[in-house]
Amino acid sequence: MSRGSEQKPAVARKSPGLSGIVRLAGDRSISHRALILGGVASGQTRIRGLAEGEDVLRTAEAMRALGAVIRGDGDEWVIGGTGNGTLLAPETPLDFGNGGTGARLLMGLAGVYDFDTVFTGDASLSRQPMGRVLDPLRRMGVQVKAMEGDRLPVILRGPETPAPIRYTLPVASAQMKSAILLAGLNVPGVTTVIEPAITRDHTEKMLIGFGAEVLIETDKDGTRTVRLQGRGRLTGQTIDVPGDPSLAAFPLVAALLVPGSDITISNVLMNPTRTGLILTLQDMGADIEILKRRIAGGEEIADLRVRHCELTGVTVPAERALSMIDDYPALSVAAAFARGRTVMNGLQDLRNREPGRLSAMAEGLRLNGVECEEGRDRFSVAGRPDGKGLGNAALKRVSTYLDHRLAMSFLVMGLASEHPVGIDDRRAIATGFPQFLDLMASLGAEIERA
Repeated sequence: MSRGSEQKPAVARKSPGLSGIVRLAGDRSISHRALILGGVASGQTRIRGLAEGEDVLRTAEAMRALGAVIRGDGDEWVIGGTGNGTLLAPETPLDFGNGGTGARLLMGLAGVYDFDTVFTGDASLSRQPMGRVLDPLRRMGVQVKAMEGDRLPVILRGPETPAPIRYTLPVASAQMKSAILLAGLNVPGVTTVIEPAITRDHTEKMLIGFGAEVLIETDKDGTRTVRLQGRGRLTGQTIDVPGDPSLAAFPLVAALLVPGSDITISNVLMNPTRTGLILTLQDMGADIEILKRRIAGGEEIADLRVRHCELTGVTVPAERALSMIDDYPALSVAAAFARGRTVMNGLQDLRNREPGRLSAMAEGLRLNGVECEEGRDRFSVAGRPDGKGLGNAALKRVSTYLDHRLAMSFLVMGLASEHPVGIDDRRAIATGFPQFLDLMASLGAEIERA
């Protein structure tokens, strides 16, 4: 996807109260992993509720290129896996578009195989450094060819016999941990990952569900060690994917900000490693009622009832950053309407993963009348509770830089601002939440596809 004359703008305007019931697309993190592990398991895997955004579908295409048979069957996806250790050499480069999760996880999975695998992506993904994943692969014996700064395109070729490693993560990163564990599936012996702080644990849970030998230990100071026995057998499973909490962020924040709103978001993943935004909004005074907590497929899920209320700025602790790493654009918009200042700490990992996101967020907020400050590992926003003066009367559009979270966040902002908020290009939304515009319209949101 390239910027330019093909851009498709959108404009959000002050809306009446939102109402209705939302059922989200499946969680993207779990969807990527289900496709990948189903693709290397023996037998058949059936997935219900798969997220069908562009980035997840790119992962499906990559797994097809590596030998898995993947097809839709009504409201399910059916996978015929290759069996662990028997991926095929892809005939063409694996193009992940804007999908950083799929690219990093599959670098781990395929990189240790004794054939060339080429990884490419769009301009946005190609700006992101991949060294955190490539460095441990190098220690396993993988040959790496990459652009300067370990950026895409990347060519990986594994050794005849890759080496198991014991690797301490330099920073807490679920994607890095997952890539190493997926590489370990085709490595003889035990691959060990030590993480200084607990990160998303979907990969470990799903590996165990597919039959891998995984041992997890947490010591008294919170250091977590994950050991995987390589070259074991994985067996196909049936997986129900819960709703993505990082997608819930957008209708949730919209309902908090638009007066008169009362919505219910059903079937939301409530894994403690993913609920940082909900906790932070509750600290700010958000009216979020958690209903029908339950367990499905080893994961906690619940329904959320969300009603408009006044928010108050808070200081977000650095240790919460990992559990809301994708949610800072949505939180920044909520903070723009809160009483007082909201300070977000511990954002260095976000800068490493998405180098331009905070700067682009600051640029868009200032364009729409919001006072904000950007630091090396912090971001602060001064709010206006009534939305007075927010938006852009001249309809100058926010540059979203093909970042779907920025695009959706600023459209949410426009629903409660005095003036409209426009974005330069809505196409990137299809990367992660293709149903977003229709879903918001069903709730009563005033969003115009310009």
